[in-house]
Amino acid sequence: MSKPHIPKPDWLKVRAPSGENYTKIKDMLGELKLATVCQEAKCPNMGECWSGGTATFMLMGEVCTRGCRFCHVKTGNPKGKIDEFEPEKVAYSISQMALEYVVITSVDRDDLPDQGAAHFARTVSTIKKLKPDLIVEILTPDFRGHIDLINLIVDAQPDVFAHNIETVERLTPSVRDPRALYRQSLDVLAGVKKHDPTRYTKSSIMLGLGELEEEVLQTLRDLRSVGCDVVTFGQYLQPTRRHLKVIEYIHPDQFKNWQKIAEDMGFLYVASGPLVRSSYRAGEFFMKGIVERRNQLLSKTTSNDLINTEVTK
Repeated sequence: MSKPHIPKPDWLKVRAPSGENYTKIKDMLGELKLATVCQEAKCPNMGECWSGGTATFMLMGEVCTRGCRFCHVKTGNPKGKIDEFEPEKVAYSISQMALEYVVITSVDRDDLPDQGAAHFARTVSTIKKLKPDLIVEILTPDFRGHIDLINLIVDAQPDVFAHNIETVERLTPSVRDPRALYRQSLDVLAGVKKHDPTRYTKSSIMLGLGELEEEVLQTLRDLRSVGCDVVTFGQYLQPTRRHLKVIEYIHPDQFKNWQKIAEDMGFLYVASGPLVRSSYRAGEFFMKGIVERRNQLLSKTTSNDLINTEVTK
């Protein structure tokens, strides 16, 4: 017997994307034949992000070699096809846009000898050369846990290295592709920190797939154990009827509760809400947290200096 359809609550309804910056970005991407995960994944925040100075580019085409049951990106075999000029095209596009923060992600490319790692790294390096002050976040596949491929991308020096755990360990086999292992994702994040402790790392958890509270807590503990700095929580939304069904729509108050729990566990910054996605308004969310933390540290340092000055008088 099939599960009954759960009606979508009002807090998940958003306006259709619009605005001058949104239209400009959409037209340019079409001309250069570039893909964004915003479009491919049917992200509900596309118009808001593009109008606000954040965009997420998807490298190496629109066909993924993995078949995760939550994802709207096409699955297939690209047969080694890749646009060698894509790094330059992406960098040029970014130079023409009013972007403050760019997120670079990609489909999985198990069909390539290096799974696309060198292409990914070259894209980051090209962007950094063209716009050194632009904050670059990357959201990568797991590269089947090959640490040499992960290190290659870390060496391109993205400001933020994101890799999504997606869901709790128990649900991973039914939610993600069989090659996407829970512990393997943790190893990716751990590997980044081991190779370069100065890189910020980030991950994301979808809620509403039937996870238990204790399982979410354990996932947070696991992420902190590998030094993950930033975590985001968002509501899973079923993209088509052939994808996994939503088990529960999580109330916004519960998202606020998860934010406080994660912050108390020591995450550098937490973004949590029904419409939050891994790259949702990444510049505003992430940098706001960094600035607040820096100001707190400066405030503490100033206070300590004043105390020390009084003591030595």
